[in-house]
Amino acid sequence: MKRNIYFLIGGLVLLLAFQAKVVVPIVYDIAASDFFLEDSGDEANRTSSTTMMTDNAFTQCNSYIANELLSDDSISFAEKPLNAFGLGNFRYVINSDIEIQPNDSAAYTKRYVCRIQYTEGDDTSGLSDPDNWSIDGLSGLEDSNAL
Repeated sequence: MKRNIYFLIGGLVLLLAFQAKVVVPIVYDIAASDFFLEDSGDEANRTSSTTMMTDNAFTQCNSYIANELLSDDSISFAEKPLNAFGLGNFRYVINSDIEIQPNDSAAYTKRYVCRIQYTEGDDTSGLSDPDNWSIDGLSGLEDSNAL
């Protein structure tokens, strides 16, 4: 019986050593490789910039807000976004202000952030079609009167 416990402990030590010296380095090599890299041709931009894609992302976010979230209120959007970032892989973050005039109270300004993705890749022929855009997240408008 005592021998079996020694074999069990020895087996566990060998298993842990094998995992630490063989399995973990292989997993790190695979994770560091380009195996999981998706190269869409759309590079990320760490600074706010205005491009054809960010302009269209801004327009689509505003359209979504006007038609889906605040359709009962009178709203006025900024002419251009405060910040527009390309995250790569046709994903964008838009930050802008919106003036909301509810029917029953005074007007107020809210700042929102919209995370949006263009689903058609590098085919820019459908930029104005809302079906080609996917709103991944919207924040800043949660506590407005209309929501």
